[in-house]
Formats: sequence, structure tokens, C-alpha cells
Amino acid sequence: MRQIHNLLWLLLLVSFSCVRNDVTVYVDPNIGSVATLLTTKNPTVHRPHSMVRVFPVTKPGLNDRYLSDKIYGFALNMPAYRMGHVTEIMPLAGKLTINRNGNAALYDHDQEEVHPWYHKVLLEDSNIEANWTTTERAVIYRFNFKGKDSGSILFRSEGNASLQVIGSNVVQGWEEFEKTRQYFYAEFNLPFERSGTFDCVDLKEKSQISGNGIGAYVGYAIPDRPVEVRIGISLISEDQALKNLHNETKDKKFETIKGESHKIWADELGKIQVEGGTERQKRIFYTSLYRCNERMINISEDGRYFSGYDGKIHEDGGHPFFVDDWLWDTYRGLHPLMLILNPSQQADMVNSYVRMYEQSGWMPGFPQFYGDFPAMIGFHSAALVWDSYQKGVTGFDVSKAYEGLKKNAMEATMLPWRSGPMCSLDSFYQKNGWYPALPEDSAETVSRVDGFEKRQAVALTLEHSYDDWCLAQLANAMGKSDDYAYFLKRSKNYRNVFNPANGFMAPKMANGKWIEPFDPQLSGGVGSRAYYAENNAWTWNFSVTQDIPDLIRLLGGNKAFVERLDALFNEPAHISKWQFMGKFPDSTGLNGMFVTGNEPSFHIPYLYDYAGQPWKTQRRIREIMDMWFDDRPIGIPGDEDGGGLCSWYVFSAMGFFPVTPGSGIYALGSPFFNSIKIQLPNGKTFQILAEFCSKKFKYIKSAKLNGKVLNTPFISHKDIMQGGKLHLVMSDKPNKEWGRE
Repeated sequence: MRQIHNLLWLLLLVSFSCVRNDVTVYVDPNIGSVATLLTTKNPTVHRPHSMVRVFPVTKPGLNDRYLSDKIYGFALNMPAYRMGHVTEIMPLAGKLTINRNGNAALYDHDQEEVHPWYHKVLLEDSNIEANWTTTERAVIYRFNFKGKDSGSILFRSEGNASLQVIGSNVVQGWEEFEKTRQYFYAEFNLPFERSGTFDCVDLKEKSQISGNGIGAYVGYAIPDRPVEVRIGISLISEDQALKNLHNETKDKKFETIKGESHKIWADELGKIQVEGGTERQKRIFYTSLYRCNERMINISEDGRYFSGYDGKIHEDGGHPFFVDDWLWDTYRGLHPLMLILNPSQQADMVNSYVRMYEQSGWMPGFPQFYGDFPAMIGFHSAALVWDSYQKGVTGFDVSKAYEGLKKNAMEATMLPWRSGPMCSLDSFYQKNGWYPALPEDSAETVSRVDGFEKRQAVALTLEHSYDDWCLAQLANAMGKSDDYAYFLKRSKNYRNVFNPANGFMAPKMANGKWIEPFDPQLSGGVGSRAYYAENNAWTWNFSVTQDIPDLIRLLGGNKAFVERLDALFNEPAHISKWQFMGKFPDSTGLNGMFVTGNEPSFHIPYLYDYAGQPWKTQRRIREIMDMWFDDRPIGIPGDEDGGGLCSWYVFSAMGFFPVTPGSGIYALGSPFFNSIKIQLPNGKTFQILAEFCSKKFKYIKSAKLNGKVLNTPFISHKDIMQGGKLHLVMSDKPNKEWGRE
């Protein structure tokens, strides 16, 4: 009896351990589904970095999805992040109609279950229960009609499409998206009893239809059990969609696939185990980590992939092809985070960039499956390549990568939201070392400049200075001494836009004169776009991450630099807040002029570390995270941008951040948890142990790294990847002497 008792107790302990370590219980995909000002998040079901990402389709054009009380359909896929969905499916009960608004169904979040691997809702008007789960290249929808005497399932496409009903259990087709096609193949577990197609006017009996705004339907008299629709997705062909479906779902039950997806997420998110903190903090942390695994996405199918960079199908040679990245947002935190958690996958991502260059002639900045999306500024592929390479990731053709990066640096236009060869403004930059600005009331003289995005002259100079620094470091590592000297000199171009008279990185005209009058808060139009990108001079004044000591010197030394940082966090708007937010809609999560929710601000709270006052970094980080992040639908303080903002939270909650990707150095902040264990791909573990950590005990009193006293607020990538322990003793009062070395 004692043996049985001991065995039962052991099983209970094992069971408890498994539950305790399954951090997926903290993930809520509805966090962030109400936007603070701009764009909301979808509660997306997918596997980490998978090609298929699905969600319920709510009111078209409604940013705050959580507040929509109706579902209009369910996405077959979101092929490009935040760019809508392609084709949708919708179950109906009773009389078949094709009116999209009329077919929309009420739903209630209190009746909803949502996870990264599974989603369930009740469509109240029809009393249909909808469930779905995914694999990498397929989605399985299960609709329970609950004894209704008639049921139908519609497929709808908005763009140019082709749909075909085959036999009594298959619907296949494609829909165009950005001049490419997404194919699908849908199999039903029950033979349908009626079927047909429709256009925007009426139902048709024919089994095939093409055009815009079309659809197909299937129907059942009395669905006596749940109808499962298993849908394979492909960018290659309908036949490949069928292969993807069978390869990943054949002979597997819905619950089996759901369970496999759950385990995949548990393993992925479980790479970081935290103890201590609050339930709220854990929910924000693990939901943020889930968001970080949404992209880039692997679009290889059976060893092949479709490339929008040359419109051809290629063999992947055993290395998956990744797309869907916004480097302006992701080079700062998302890629560095994944370089810790999954460096081999990062190698395939960098290799994909190299392939895109080979196929298109340019290194992309916002690569999608259909080609490069010319957004934002800078060519941060230089940061991605160099940061990966200097951290030991070498599974790509570095010579070819360098070739592409140098071509972009020497021949590509720097203009915001533009791609292609240089223009006259770029030639001026290469000759003089700054991007020329125009007075605000001047008419644009270069036709290629976007009428809304403007020149962003100061921000361009700052961002390209950093990119040139990355390229210089790569050139040096490859023994290209002349290139190293050339690009290192260009990396100092930020000095050319520093105006010592007012202490700001400021707009300078082609004649070398400063723009006057100049207001660091308000000059530059909407989003200060004539001179900066989305934010004003207060934010961009600190965008010299490649040479922070020199930035500190420019701003007057450590004391003056800290005073400028303090002023940033306390500077009030010179106009009413509603007017300010109307002019700067990206400036969400304002602390004075510090912008929590936008990328150029991410590194700024950590800059106190570099000026001898790391206790202020510790205080600022806690203030920002406590104030602007939450575990509610409105919990993300700005545009998440596919892992940009959430990776900042993940890093900061662990207590460190890569201020300068490419340096291999992380600045320390103030962790939220008593213990953070990072399971490394080499089998080792790196632990941050924050003794006495709490809401009040947020200051670092002392630190040891692997048993040795640490009196600097920095650790290296090597420190992390070789495993070990960072032991912090936290206090409720700042130790102003710690970390000053």
C-alpha cells in the first residue's frame, strides 16, 4: 500500500510540475486587440513562424477588433503581416443567403476560448460553435451545427479569384494578393448534399466561377455531427496545397493536431521560465513572447518555395525560405531575441535575405512573399547581417550578403517609402554627408519624394549612419580595410546634423545653413516627417547607438546628457494633448516627450547606463512597463509591428536590452521576476537571479556574474550563450555607486 501511495504521490508531483512549467496558460491572444490610437492586433492562431496564420474576421475597417460584436467570417490565411486576409469561410444555419452583412453573427468574448494553437467561438445568431487549429501549412475548421435542420458553409473572395467545387467533399481555388496567388484545397469530413457558386448578385448552380467578389457554397440537410473543413494553403499551386494538407493532417484527428500545436507552443515559450512577479506580469510577458514568434514565416513547401522576387519557384536546398519582416521594427529587439533562442533559424532567415538579393538585385528591408515592401527608412539588413555574423551565425553566404549590402549603400535610394536606384538627393548625401532639408513652406523639388512621407532628412542621416557602421564592422571582419575606413567615416555623418546652437539633431539645407525657425517639438509637419520619422527631434536626438560616448560628448558630457534624458521624460507638449496626438499619432505612450510605443525610443531609457547613472535606467524601465503595458485588450501601448514592441517588453522584463545591435553588448535594466532561466540551444542555461525583486525593490544594489563581482551595467552576448548566472541583489533604494565603472 505504501508503494502505491508513493507512486500516486510521485505521479501527482510530475503532473503538477508539467502544469507549472506549461507557460502557455499565461498567453492571451486578445491582449492588444484594442488599439491605443493606431493599429490593433489579431488574436491569431498559428504555429511559431508558420506560413498559416488565421483569425476571425470582424467588422471591416474596425481597428479595435475586440470591441466588434459580430464575426463576418474566418480567414483562410493572413499571408502578409497586418495586410488583411485572403479568402474567408463562414458557416450558416437556415436559409442560404449571400449577403455578407446579413450573414454576420453575434459572438460574446465570455463564451470564447482562445490560445495560440486553438480558438473557439459561439456564433449566437445561428447557435453554431466554431473551432479551429492549425499546422504549418493548413488550417482545420470544425463547425458544430447543434442539430439544426439546415446548414451551409460559404467560401468568399474579395479580389480576383477562382473557385471550384469538386465532387461532394472538396472546394479548391485561389485568390490574388499583390499580383501573386494564394491557393487552397479544402476537404470536408462529411459529403455535402448541395453545392454551387455565387457572385455579388445571386446564387448559381455551376461548380466553377472566376472574377472579383465571388464565392462557393456547400450545404447539409441535417448535419448530424460536426463538419470539419481541412484546408491546405500554398503559394505554388492547388496541387501543392493538397500535398501540404495531406502531409500535415492525414489520418490525424482534430484533437491530435490541436494537441501537437499546444506542445509546440509549450516547448517554444518554455524556453524562458520565470518565477516570481505577478500573474499580470507573467500574462504580459508570455503573450509578448508569443507575439515574437509570429514572424518571419517559413514559406517552403515540400522543399520548394515561390519567390515574389523573381516570380519563380525554387528548390530550397534544405534551408527554409523565410519572408514577412519589417526590419525597421524588428532589427532592434526581435532578431536579437531570436539570436539567443534560435540562432540556427536566424541563419536561415539571413540566408533568405541573401536569396532575395540574388533574385531581385537589391537587399530588401520589408520582405513579403510577393516582394519587398518599400516602407520606412534605412537599410537595416546591414544590422541584421552584421549582428548575426558577429554572434557566430555563419550559415549563409557572407560574401554575397556583403555584396548586396554594399550595393544598397552605394547605389540604392535612401528616400522614405521608396526603393530602387539613387536620386539627386542621395548623390548629395554621398558627397556632403547629410540629407538636405527644405524649409517647411517650400515646394518639393524632387518628384520621387513621397508627398506625405516627405524627406525625413535628419532621421535618414541618423539611421544610415548606424547602418554604415554595421557595414564597416562587417567589412573589417572580412578583411576589406578600404571599405572599412570608408563606411566608418560615413558612420560619423550624424555629426553633420548636430546643431550645437540648440543641442539638437536638426535639419540642414543643401547650402549648409540650419532650418530656422526650428521647434524641436513641432517642426516638420505631421509626424515631423519633413525632418524626422513619425516622432520629433526630442526622440531622434538620441539615435546614435553606434557611438554613444561621442553622442554624450556632443550633448555636453555625462551630467548634461543625463539632464537631457531627464528633460525628455518631463517635457510637456507645447500644444494641447489632443492636438499633439493628432499631429503625432505614432507617439503613443507618452512620458513627457518619450514615446513608449514607437521604435526609435526603445533604447533611450537604457542610455543612463552609459552616462554613469544606471539607477535611473532601472527606475525609468519599471515606470514605463508598469504604466503602459497591461494584460487587457488595450494592453499594448502602440503599433506592435510584428514583434517590435513585444520583444522590447520581453527583453526589459528579463532585465537587459541590446541598445546597439551589432555590438554584442546588452545594457542592464531592472527585471520583473525573481528568476529568469533561458534554455539555450546548446543545452546550457543562463539565469538572471534577482534577489528580493518586487515592485518597490527595483534597484540593483549589487551584482555578480558567475560568482565574480560585476560593477558595470553591461553583459555580453558571449556571457549569455556560454550559460551561467547573473545574480542581482535588489533594493528599494538606488545604489548610485553601482555600475559606474
